Amino acid sequence: MSDADEWDVDRYEESHGFVHEYGADLLDLLDPVPGERVLDLGCGTGHLTARIGERGAEAVGVDADQAMLAEARASYPSVEFREADGQSFSVGEPFDAVFSNAALHWMPDQDGVADSVRGALRPGGRFVAELGGHGNVDRVREALREEAAAAGADATDPWHFPRLGEHASLLEGHGFEVRFARLFDRPTALDGAEGLREWLRTFAGSFVTGLDEDGRAAVLDRVAERLRSDLYDSRNDEWTLGYRRLRFLAVRE
Repeated sequence: MSDADEWDVDRYEESHGFVHEYGADLLDLLDPVPGERVLDLGCGTGHLTARIGERGAEAVGVDADQAMLAEARASYPSVEFREADGQSFSVGEPFDAVFSNAALHWMPDQDGVADSVRGALRPGGRFVAELGGHGNVDRVREALREEAAAAGADATDPWHFPRLGEHASLLEGHGFEVRFARLFDRPTALDGAEGLREWLRTFAGSFVTGLDEDGRAAVLDRVAERLRSDLYDSRNDEWTLGYRRLRFLAVRE
């Protein structure tokens, strides 16, 4: 992750609570039971890790970002959190399930993810996850690419938003049986006139790498202004982004 794309934990917690709120019903697909060991991959600030534990499972959160982990440990001192790269990690005792919400699309090495998750699961263990799917925030990505290029930024698109069939095939190729997979639209509201700018500052830093602070801010401002007429509802004072999600349950064979 570049310096321009490091997580601002305070901004993330204040403005983007929808990330874990939308993930809450994914817990029903996971359906953890007392006594199970569950690994939360890309746990962020730990809210869903803690909720898994509230259902009686032994939950362990894993994330690569130290600032996120510090916040998680401060908020949930009784929960175990580990620092690890989701694309290359190993565990000692295998888990009954691996869970991941809104994290996998940040990991370009999906083969590494699948191998690591398989290695972390017992035979018959389940992998339950949701990530951005094909077409996710397409309007925003297009505007970011074009405005970053016009500004001469060293832009990197950090996201991997796969097609359903593409991701199912990848999982099957790494020894999983896909039991459930769904690609669906989830329009997502961002509150306030500054909602999109806050989203861009939090998630899109790698598009403006190589620019100074003023240059980065100018690109993100131009993206927001470019999209305002289509995505901002002044009556309700909110933006709506075209989120598309890919949700799946796969079992280690």
